[in-house]
Amino acid sequence: MRRCIACMESRPKAELLRIVATEDGLVRDDTGKAKGRGVYLCPRRECLALAQKKNVFARALRRPVPKEEAARILAEIAGELDEKEED
Repeated sequence: MRRCIACMESRPKAELLRIVATEDGLVRDDTGKAKGRGVYLCPRRECLALAQKKNVFARALRRPVPKEEAARILAEIAGELDEKEED
């Protein structure tokens, strides 16, 4: 079980998206094994919006995260959600 950094709900690890802080910025970790500090996020629009509004990445990752970087990764995830909804 892991906890979403936006809604704070605990869910099975397989139901959440893992985001990792690397030297190159925030990246999505589909394998669940990437090195670096990672956080989990529900793949729901409500959680994406809440994560951006609360700026939760900086607090959860314990390092400064530029708002542009957080917005980029959230937009990437939102785009993937759009593609899934169209299928």
